[in-house]
Amino acid sequence: MKDFREMKRRGEKITALTAYDYPTARLLDESGIDVILVGDSLGMVVLGYPDTTQVTLAEILHHTRAVARGVKQATLVADLPIKTYDTPGQAVATSRELIAAGAVAVKLEGGASHARRIEAIVQAGIPVMAHIGMLPQSVREEGGYRLKGRSQSEVEQLINDAHAVEKAGAFAVVLEIVTADAARQITDSIGIPTIGIGSGGYCDGQIL
Repeated sequence: MKDFREMKRRGEKITALTAYDYPTARLLDESGIDVILVGDSLGMVVLGYPDTTQVTLAEILHHTRAVARGVKQATLVADLPIKTYDTPGQAVATSRELIAAGAVAVKLEGGASHARRIEAIVQAGIPVMAHIGMLPQSVREEGGYRLKGRSQSEVEQLINDAHAVEKAGAFAVVLEIVTADAARQITDSIGIPTIGIGSGGYCDGQIL
């Protein structure tokens, strides 16, 4: 995980893509992608759900095992599905299941509010990729996918979240649908890499 901090320090961009099956994972791994994510976006992309809120742990585990069979070099990260990390203890237990399925790190949604959960997972010896900005698992509460960082208060909250997840031990943080200027400010203010998705070109890496 220290390599990613070094990449940020050198200004070397980080490449990340999602994979949900063995052949895709093998192709991406052989192409030299840095990070392969088994995202809960598989709910829409593979399983036909309207959003990520119906994805189960069993489904994530199934796809993580398939992807892990095709990955030899990339850092394989798996998403913690909704309702599987409501407490620090549950977060650690779920993370251990994903590691047993072949992931080497996990990703969860939430900033300062989830710092204790991140800290618990890291203390259990499992690397964590954080995720702030637009949170797909909260899409129903928010009434849709909304751009974050349009007001100064939102920017300040995002920066606070980024600092909180870094302090908790996350090795990187995804910024989803954040204004480009907010993403730049966040990227410049923390020591861990930012991985953008729909957040402009100032991030330390991109995921699609």
